[in-house]
Amino acid sequence: MHKEFLMGNAAIARGAIAAGLNVISGYPGTPSTEVLETAAKNNDGSLYVEWSVNEKAALEVGAGAAYSGARCMVTMKQVGLNVASDPLMSLAYIGVKGGMVILVADDPGPISSQTEQDTRTFAAYSKLPCFDPSSVQEAYDMIQTAFEYSEKYHTPVLFRPTTRVCHGYASIEVKDENELKKNQPEGFVRDPMKWVIFPRLSFKAHGDIEKRNSELSAVFSDSGLNPTFSGMGKRGIATQGINFTYTREALKALDIEIPLFKVGTPFPFPEEAAKAFLEGLDEVLCIEELDPVIERGLIYVCGKYGLKTRIYGKQTGNIPTAGENTCTSVKGAVASFLGIFLPAEEKAEDVPPLPVRPPVLCAGCPHRASFFAVKQAMKGIKSVFCGDIGCYTLGNAMPLDMVDTCLCMGAGVNITQGIGHIAPDTKCFAFVGDSTFFASAITGVVNAVYNQADMTLVVLDNSTTAMTGHQPHPGTGRTMMGQVVDKVNIEQVLRGVGVTTVETVDPLKLDEAVEVVKRVANEKGVKAIIFKSPCAVLIKPEKPAVIDNDKCINCQKCKNLLGCPGLVLRDGKVAIEESLCTGCGLCSQVCPVNAIGGGKNAE
Repeated sequence: MHKEFLMGNAAIARGAIAAGLNVISGYPGTPSTEVLETAAKNNDGSLYVEWSVNEKAALEVGAGAAYSGARCMVTMKQVGLNVASDPLMSLAYIGVKGGMVILVADDPGPISSQTEQDTRTFAAYSKLPCFDPSSVQEAYDMIQTAFEYSEKYHTPVLFRPTTRVCHGYASIEVKDENELKKNQPEGFVRDPMKWVIFPRLSFKAHGDIEKRNSELSAVFSDSGLNPTFSGMGKRGIATQGINFTYTREALKALDIEIPLFKVGTPFPFPEEAAKAFLEGLDEVLCIEELDPVIERGLIYVCGKYGLKTRIYGKQTGNIPTAGENTCTSVKGAVASFLGIFLPAEEKAEDVPPLPVRPPVLCAGCPHRASFFAVKQAMKGIKSVFCGDIGCYTLGNAMPLDMVDTCLCMGAGVNITQGIGHIAPDTKCFAFVGDSTFFASAITGVVNAVYNQADMTLVVLDNSTTAMTGHQPHPGTGRTMMGQVVDKVNIEQVLRGVGVTTVETVDPLKLDEAVEVVKRVANEKGVKAIIFKSPCAVLIKPEKPAVIDNDKCINCQKCKNLLGCPGLVLRDGKVAIEESLCTGCGLCSQVCPVNAIGGGKNAE
C-alpha cells in the first residue's frame, strides 16, 4: 500500500481497477465523468473502455460482459439512470456471472442536473443492493467490496457517490501494483434457462431476490459497512455519505460525543445494525440529503421491533427537504436537536456582495450564432423553440431568449411535434446538440417522419460533447481510447430515416445562415438544418476583434443583441475584452456601421 492524493472519482476508478476490472462503459455526465476518464488513463491494455452512445447502451454492454464472467462497471449521473432503467430492471431479475457495479453519481443541489432524484430510492424500487460512500478513501475501498458482493450474490449492484464525494480530494491509501486483482473471464456460456427472460423465470427470480435481500440485510449489519460510534446520552444521529463528515465536524465543533450510526448500505437496509443502535436511545436525528431513506428505515425498524425511539429528520422539518447540506447547516441542526444555543457568527464588516455571474455561452461559441440566425430569420413569425440538454440550454438566457422548453436529453424533438399538432400555424423548431442527437434524438426524428410532423430540426454540431468536458462521440471519428474510426455522419443518418431536406451551414456566416433558415423553415414536413462549427474551446482563436471608435455610434447593438462576454462596457462605450474574444467575427456582422474589424474579418 502507498499514499496518493486523489479526486473521489479517480479513487473510484482506481479502486475498480484494483478489484480486477475488465470492462468499463458509460455516458458522460457531471459529477460522474472523471471515473471513466481515469480508468482510461490508467489502462494498461487489459481493460476495455468505451464512451457509449447513451446510458442504456452502456448498461447493456456491461451486462454482456458480466454474462461472460467479466468484472464490469457502468458509469452515469443520476438522470442517466432513467435512461438505463429499462434494461436494469430486467437485469435485476436475470442476474450476472461476473461482478457488475453500476456507478450512479447523485447531485444534491442540484448543481448541474435536472433533478434531485435519489438513487437509494431507486435501489429499493429495483431491489438492487446499494453502496453509499462517505469519503474518498471509503469510495476507493467500498467499490472493491461492491464487486465482491455483486459476484457472490450474482446481482448487479448500485454504487452511489454524491457530488462532494466525487469531486472531493484526499490523500488516501491505495494498493501497490502487485496487489491489484487480475480477473480472467470465462466467456459466455450458453444457458437459455438462465439468460433468456420469460415470465415464469421472472416469477421464480422475484422470490429469490426477496430471499437474497433479506439475507443481505443481515449480512450488511455484520459487515462493518454500517458502523456505529459510541457516545454519551440518550440522543443519537444516523447519517450517510458526506453528511457523516459534516456531522463529525459539527460534533467536534460543539465538543460533544453522542452515538452515531453511519449507513453505508441503504438497501437492503441493515435492520439488525439499526435496531442495535436504536435500543437505549430516546431520540435520533437523521441527517441525509435528498430522500428521507434512513429516516424511513429507522421508523420501520422501530415499528417492527416495538421500539419507542422518536425519529427526527426531513419528515419532521429538522433537516431541509431539498438541496445540499453543509457543515454550517448540519452544525445548526445538531445544535437545535441537542438544545444547544449557537451565538450568531461574527461577520466581517463591509464585505462587498459577490457579483452576479450567471452562466453564459462562451465568447466565440458557434451556438450563439446559430440561435441568433434562427431568431433573425423568424422575426415577426409565430414560432416555438424547444431546447435540450447541453451548453446550448444557455440559449434561454437574455438577450438570445431562444429556448422555450428543456426537459431531458432528446425530449425537445418530440415536444416540438406535440406542440405542432396542437398549434399547426406555429413554426416549431427543435434544437439538439451533436452528442445528444446520437444519444437520444434519432428515434424522435423517426417518430416525426412516421407521423408526418411539421417541424424544423436544428442540429448544433460543434464536433464534441462540450458541456461535460469534450468527450468523443460517434460523430467525432475517435473513441475514448483514441482509436480512429469512421465518423457517423449526421446528415446521412437524417436522410436515412426519411428526412428529405437537410442543409448544412456555418452559423458564423450569418447572412448565409439566416437565408438557409428562412428557406428550410418554410417547407412542409420534417426538415433539418445542421449548424456545423467547432467548439470555440477546441480551436486556436483568431486575433481579437477591433472596434473603430471613429465609426462606432455606440448603439450597443453588438452587445445587446448577442450577449457575448467578449463585449463589455468601458466608460459607457462597448469595448472588446481581449482576454475572452476569439475573433469569431459574429459581432462585426451585427454592427450596423461596420465599426468592428479584426478577427476572422481581418484583411
